[in-house]
Amino acid sequence: MKDCCNTETATTTIRNQDKKPKNGLHDHSKPGHQHHDGHHYDGESHDDDDGHYHGSGEPESWTSHWPLLTALTVVIVMLTLEYGFNITFNQVTQLIIFVPAYLLAGYNVLDLAFRKAMRFDFFNEFFLMSVATIGAFAIGSYSEGVAVMVFYSIGEWFQDSAVNKAKRSIKALLDIRPDIVDVIRDGKVTTIAPAEVAIEEIIQVKPGEKVALDGVLYSEKATFNTAALTGESKPDSKNKGDQVLAGMINLNQLAQVQVKSLFKNSKLSKILEMVQDATARKSQTQLFISRFAKVYTPIVFLLAVLLITLPYFFVANYVFQEWFYRGLVFLVISCPCALVVSIPLGYFGGIGLASRHGILFKGSNFLDIMTKIDTVVMDKTGTLTKGVFQVQKVSTASGIEEKEFIQLLAAIESKSTHPIATAIAEYAGTAPNQDKIGHVEEIAGHGLKGLIDGKEVLAGNAKLLKKFSIAYPADINAIVDSVVVVAIDQKFAGYVTIADEVKADAKQAITDLHALNIKTVMLSGDKQSVVDKVAAFLGIDQAFGDLLPENKVTQVEKLKSAGRTLAFVGDGVNDAPVVALADAGIAMGGLGSDATIETADIVIQNDQPSKIVAAIKIGKLTRNIVWQNIILAMGVKIMVLILGADGVANLWEAVIADVGVALLAILNAFRIQRMKV
Repeated sequence: MKDCCNTETATTTIRNQDKKPKNGLHDHSKPGHQHHDGHHYDGESHDDDDGHYHGSGEPESWTSHWPLLTALTVVIVMLTLEYGFNITFNQVTQLIIFVPAYLLAGYNVLDLAFRKAMRFDFFNEFFLMSVATIGAFAIGSYSEGVAVMVFYSIGEWFQDSAVNKAKRSIKALLDIRPDIVDVIRDGKVTTIAPAEVAIEEIIQVKPGEKVALDGVLYSEKATFNTAALTGESKPDSKNKGDQVLAGMINLNQLAQVQVKSLFKNSKLSKILEMVQDATARKSQTQLFISRFAKVYTPIVFLLAVLLITLPYFFVANYVFQEWFYRGLVFLVISCPCALVVSIPLGYFGGIGLASRHGILFKGSNFLDIMTKIDTVVMDKTGTLTKGVFQVQKVSTASGIEEKEFIQLLAAIESKSTHPIATAIAEYAGTAPNQDKIGHVEEIAGHGLKGLIDGKEVLAGNAKLLKKFSIAYPADINAIVDSVVVVAIDQKFAGYVTIADEVKADAKQAITDLHALNIKTVMLSGDKQSVVDKVAAFLGIDQAFGDLLPENKVTQVEKLKSAGRTLAFVGDGVNDAPVVALADAGIAMGGLGSDATIETADIVIQNDQPSKIVAAIKIGKLTRNIVWQNIILAMGVKIMVLILGADGVANLWEAVIADVGVALLAILNAFRIQRMKV
């Protein structure tokens, strides 16, 4: 069980699986408690015995709770005899029956309350429940005292199970990493653990098996299901040399993969680590509730004491036992468990729901941020367009052969990873002779400059030629498609036009963003005519082209200074300064880039712009569930606190209200995992 003033245990033990003591209660009895993975938790510090330990994440059997179930049976039998058959017992007999039942149900609670009290920590639910139930015994309300402890413990049991289920739903991602792998060594297939496989070794993946490590396809071709990574079940056909990632499922034939990354460094391992860490990264709502609980608990404790003592001075027929009973009711209903447990559960659900849709949030705080977004700023290439370019036209200056022109252009572009460079390389057909390529440098926002076969070659946009004062035909500026302009030895040599294709769901994504009253802005280093064409087709509100990286920063700063809350969607690497400025940095297609995963706050694992809308909707769904729980819990508690102080509510109603509200909040939090986006 968990201290109502601290939610860390519930949010940080997804991968740090300790041995679980009996009845689910956990004692962090030593500072710097070390988990099984060898790492000290370095977040917020715990006190000893700091409360509810919500299990190990493993399912529990009913038999492990036999003491509690025995106590429940005693309560049911005694109540049945009293109210069903009008059979009552004297006080001594009741004590003999109820004291063992009380200890069976609450010995762990009493133990933790005592140990905390030894350190002068009285403002926790263990101490409150101990005082309330022992007080009930003191005034002769034996059945109520036992019932409060029994139902409180049952409520904690269900809360433990709920938190464990939420953790398991996220932790289930770990199951997509195989425990064994077939590696080919000395011509033989050997089965070993994935962590023992070295880089460049060949592993064998049977049909239906999951790939264990990142690499490239060594077989001629194969087809994989990537749903575990991207949330999309569409088969992905690969050819020899194509990238294959851990977690993909081989569909139809035996495949061999050459390993390019160690097990611990695979993309999947990084993603899993990010999702796990996300549960420990608290939202402002969670932080507020934690702070609120630390203030709320001592206040209600003080109010309970005042409720017992003050009437002595103002009520004519003051009866200590009556007011003491009201104070006990006040203590029982005061426990803020419904808030402290159900709110993290809501965020667990939101992170899990997003993961199933191929969207990775680096923390629940970003779920909150996405609910406030009023502007989405997007890069063009690779975000709204496929980034798969094809050469449309080659035009050379007089006296230059097209073959030589393409060879020189392909040679210098071979030093770039830009999609346009890839398109030119594919068009050239043959790989350039690397021995003929001298020093090549990239001029940010302009293009490339290099020495190819003894000739100085410039390749990039028109701004590059202007920078070097090289004249070129004016009609090039009127071309709508992307243009790569080339100069050889300080003279214009020709140009290549290249076209990109808009993604299938990009237009619908922009429409859906507008439906949410979100402004859309596109920033691109591409020429303004191309940017305007794409923006007009998609219906984007504002579009800016011909931008250098520093110009993109300027545009984002303008939006921020105008009071806009914005998300930037791009590759997360080249646009790192803009990502840092944005309230939420979203990486598109981040599965293939380590740097993207490190840079962005949110990673969309496939290339679908529609996932931007899904991320916003998931944030809003999560917020709604969390605030429903806050209003439900606080509303019911305030009402029962007033009724208890007025003598209308008794201990039975108090404990049922406390446990009932907690269970309703938990069930409400679980709804998010079944919601459609």
